[in-house]
Amino acid sequence: MKYLFLFLLIFLCPYLIMIAVNEAIRSGLDGKYGEVNGYTTMNSAKATKDRCSWICHNSTNYCKEHHVKVLKPYYSYTDQIYNGIINLLHSTGNYGLANIVFLVLLIPFLICLFITQTIQYNLKRRTLIRYK
Repeated sequence: MKYLFLFLLIFLCPYLIMIAVNEAIRSGLDGKYGEVNGYTTMNSAKATKDRCSWICHNSTNYCKEHHVKVLKPYYSYTDQIYNGIINLLHSTGNYGLANIVFLVLLIPFLICLFITQTIQYNLKRRTLIRYK
């Protein structure tokens, strides 16, 4: 019970970080919002060579050509994983909803669950060692 706050913090941290990053980026946009499919977005759909936009979401090759620098030697590895995830999300029939469910909710939740389980096992191990 005394670790409830710690575990709650671990579960909330990824979501708080996502919100903080989005809000930090939003403050630097200076009203330069875009519009995609009738929705106001933080980024425009215009292709720019100095920063990513919705064109990078819609055309990965454009992004890889103009924005990616570090991963270029590893495309043979990363493309398989990336394209597999995209194909999996498309296979659900609702790409947008699947993206939110899997990448925003499920995967961070599982990571937090694994971290808390590791902490719990470590605490139990320490308790057992102490009473030997």
